[in-house]
Amino acid sequence: MPLGRRRNRIDRSLRERGVPPEPQHREREVAATTGPWDLADAPDDGLPRLDLGSLRLPALPGMDLRVELDDQQRVVGATLAAGDSQLQVAVFAAPRAGEIWSDVREDLAKSASGQGASLREVEGPFGPELAGTIMAAVAARPGQPTSSQSVRVPARFLGVDGPRWFLRGVLTGPEAGSPAAGSASAPLDDAFRAIVVVRGTDPMPVREQLPLVLPPEAAAQLAREQAGEQPGGPVTDA
Repeated sequence: MPLGRRRNRIDRSLRERGVPPEPQHREREVAATTGPWDLADAPDDGLPRLDLGSLRLPALPGMDLRVELDDQQRVVGATLAAGDSQLQVAVFAAPRAGEIWSDVREDLAKSASGQGASLREVEGPFGPELAGTIMAAVAARPGQPTSSQSVRVPARFLGVDGPRWFLRGVLTGPEAGSPAAGSASAPLDDAFRAIVVVRGTDPMPVREQLPLVLPPEAAAQLAREQAGEQPGGPVTDA
C-alpha cells in the first residue's frame, strides 16, 4: 500500500474518533524588510504620513505631494516631488503566493524601449530595478513653434512585492541619475522606503490598481476650486 494513502487513512480514522492528526510543521521563511512597509509591520517611527487610502506617503521636509485625478475626480496617481526630481508611485493587487515584479519589470522594459527609452536591469536598494533614461515631454521655450518637446531624462523604475500587493515607483530627474541615486542619502529613495501600503481585505484581480483617495484637507481644497473660489490643483506640502 502506498505510504501516502496509508497516512491519509490514518488521518481520516483519527478525525472520525475526534483525535486531531499530528501537526505537520513547516518552516516558513519571512523576508526581513526595511521598507516599504505593509500596514501589519509598519514601524512606530513617529514619521507623519499622508493617508491616501491604500497608500500612506511620508510627509518629509522639502517635498510636495501631487495627485492626478481622472474625469470623475478620482485619484489615479500620486507623485512626491523634491526639487527637480519626482517619484511617481502606484500600488496594485498581487497574488497571495508568488511575486510579480519580475514579470512587470520585463513588460516595462519592452514597453519603454518602444517609446525611445534606454533602460538596463541593475541591483538597487530595493532589489532589481530598471535604470537609464526615458523620453519625457517638457514645456517649450518662448519663441519655439510647439508647446512642448521631448527630451531624454534619467529614470529608475522601482518595484517591491508585498503581501498581496505590488508597489511601483518611477523616479525621474537629477536624483535618478546622480552618483547618490540608490544610496540611503537620496531623499526620494528615503521617501519610497517609508511608504506604508494598506492592502485591505477585498478580493481584486492581480495587477489591478488599489484605490486611492484624497486626504480630507485636499478634498476640501478641490471642492473650493471646483466652486470657483480659488485656482490651482490639489497639492499638499509634505
